[in-house]
Amino acid sequence: MRILLSNDDGYFAPGLACLATHLAALAEVVVVAPERDRSGASNSLTLDRPLNLRRAASGFYYVNGTPTDCVHLAVTGMLDYQPDMVISGINSSSNMGDDTIYSGTVAAATEGFLLGIPAIAVSLAGHDQAHYETAARVVVDLVRRFEKNTHAAPWLLNVNVPDVPYEQLQGVEVTRLGKRHKAEPVIKASNPHGQAVYWVGAAGKAQDAGAGTDFCAIANQRVSVTPLQIDLTQYTQMDAVKTWMASAL
Repeated sequence: MRILLSNDDGYFAPGLACLATHLAALAEVVVVAPERDRSGASNSLTLDRPLNLRRAASGFYYVNGTPTDCVHLAVTGMLDYQPDMVISGINSSSNMGDDTIYSGTVAAATEGFLLGIPAIAVSLAGHDQAHYETAARVVVDLVRRFEKNTHAAPWLLNVNVPDVPYEQLQGVEVTRLGKRHKAEPVIKASNPHGQAVYWVGAAGKAQDAGAGTDFCAIANQRVSVTPLQIDLTQYTQMDAVKTWMASAL
């Protein structure tokens, strides 16, 4: 089995190294990750400059671009084969609810999915980032399931793992995305020249976090596995928009 591994925290991130080590026991792993932290990069591609591909002493490849760039470059140019899976992570915080829209971790997996490859994005949900090993073992379990039971069409799975010892996990739950309140306001500050600068505020608290959501699963120390789709069409509004477009100005 051949796995392409990426992330959004950068090729030097501890979660990436932990996951690569665990996956190497059951697959051929190639790591292509950003040269620096690109959290929040979403699905952006770099189109205004060329990309450089270099190899670190660890054997990991790194790219001066986004997580999406890394997977796109690897699958469409660098590798002479198509990977069996694309895995992104382990992210150093959760990616739940609305976070998935902005997440570079999810974006790397999404690019693999768009290229026709089964993909998993995995994040460690907690503030201490103390148990990457737990998340890595969860991913190994999922990969083994994939090997044993393949499926006709690729899946895109968003996985969040509680930051606890593996033995303390309370199971695995297939979930839907929850929803947060709107983000906190931007934080205004001044740079050394006295000019105003702004920091993006913290994510809002969970609003839709009831049973069946990723937020609820994590709160109860269960692994959250959410299948994602890419079709953004709002089908329930199509008739209303047709009527609106047909109306006189």
